Amino acid sequence: MDKVKALKIHPKDNVAVVLQEIKKGGTVEFEGKFISTLEDIPAGHKVAITDISESDNIIKYGFPIGHATSSMTAGRHVHTHNLSTNLGELLEYNYSPELFACGRTAEPDSFQGYRRQDGKVGIRNEIWIVNTVGCVNKTSELLASEANTRFKGIVDGVYAFPHPYGCSQMGEDQENTQKILAGMVMHPNAGGVLVLGLGCENNNVDEFKKILGRYDSKRVKVLAAQETEDEFEEGLKLISQLVEYAGSFRRTLQPLSKLIVGLKCGGSDAFSGITANPLVGMFSDKLLCQGGTTILTEVPEMFGAETLLMNRCMNEKVFNDTVRLINNFKDYYIQHKQVIYDNPSPGNKKGGISTLEEKSLGCTQKGGTGNVTSVLEYGEQVRERGLNLLQGPGNDIVAVTALMAAGAQLILFTTGRGTPLGAPVPTVKISTNTELSDRKKNWIDFNAGKILNGSSMSQVAEDMYHYVIKLASGELFTKNEENGYREIAIFKNGVTL
Repeated sequence: MDKVKALKIHPKDNVAVVLQEIKKGGTVEFEGKFISTLEDIPAGHKVAITDISESDNIIKYGFPIGHATSSMTAGRHVHTHNLSTNLGELLEYNYSPELFACGRTAEPDSFQGYRRQDGKVGIRNEIWIVNTVGCVNKTSELLASEANTRFKGIVDGVYAFPHPYGCSQMGEDQENTQKILAGMVMHPNAGGVLVLGLGCENNNVDEFKKILGRYDSKRVKVLAAQETEDEFEEGLKLISQLVEYAGSFRRTLQPLSKLIVGLKCGGSDAFSGITANPLVGMFSDKLLCQGGTTILTEVPEMFGAETLLMNRCMNEKVFNDTVRLINNFKDYYIQHKQVIYDNPSPGNKKGGISTLEEKSLGCTQKGGTGNVTSVLEYGEQVRERGLNLLQGPGNDIVAVTALMAAGAQLILFTTGRGTPLGAPVPTVKISTNTELSDRKKNWIDFNAGKILNGSSMSQVAEDMYHYVIKLASGELFTKNEENGYREIAIFKNGVTL
């Protein structure tokens, strides 16, 4: 008969997670106890470890992840067929601070980065072509291709970022496009930027300059294609100037307090909240103790775990900003007549996640135990060190774009099912399980599944900490960089003209 191990995450839990697939009649072992399974249970899914009555809460991570829709005995498979969410619509919250302290002062660590004229520090020295409008997508791609041939080895590469926005947009959509693109222009990983416009678009270069504000004309060049005879040759001329400027920068020793790291998950499975997400949370805590900054987004995937974040807000203002962040996103769902808790995704459910509470309790672990110091609107850039909450959806490509535009020089992206997606900045894919890491070596950068194979969480966290320092110093490159996977997408809510 089959015998597999299961993991009971918290002493209060009435379910455990099976680490391998097990057939009906097999034996599940956890904490020295044994239970016979009453049905087939896939790897990563939950098994009842005690008798549970109808309407009783299902407890995982020490918190309810929903309630039982039917009675079940120990050994039953617990999933969407017998478990439903407890969540409601808009809620009222009370501020009950539980703040984090670093303990002893951490020894200052450092990395090798590019210090820019505005004081920001980049971890790459690239040339970015930022389009004001999608009409010049192909022009930007051709410019990047030719420039990489002409200027190879002087900078870390020339990159274009096609998108369909910048025209036929109104109001908030137009503003969102402008804010995200402005965040790209000011990003320190770009040693030089060509702002490429068409000329007749809503977001034409003159309008975009109003949003961009003051900028260094040696680092940022502007070209409107309709206003020059040969936009390709003129573009290459401007890129040549940018390459010369960016090529003058050299890596120098920078304190880790200059590092801003985005936190993201996608294609989650039941091991996300057990391995990769808490691992990233430990990294976040350690970086914060160095005076650094992390950014947590995916607001819908905070629903059900939001009070854990609210109680870590530094003060009542940040708490109130967090309440607005949560309730405004719920209002967005309601306005569009969508079910607030119609989540997890099909892939999440197949991987063993049953309710949004379960997904959120696992998701928010990426933020560790650090104090929330600021709440950012979509398109805003980081102002405060510490853990920042950023308005944005769970959608992977929209979220990583928002993290980049907020100032993240790199993104830690946990995944249980895998994805090749990459942001304009290094996007570290962290697998929740070893099987994925072994199978998709062309996607995965770091394997958190080692924790399930016997490695300690603290040792793997230490390994990842040093991995990130090497990555930031240019000693390592992510798979998305090696494969050329660099995409952007911008949040859209209104009409297209």
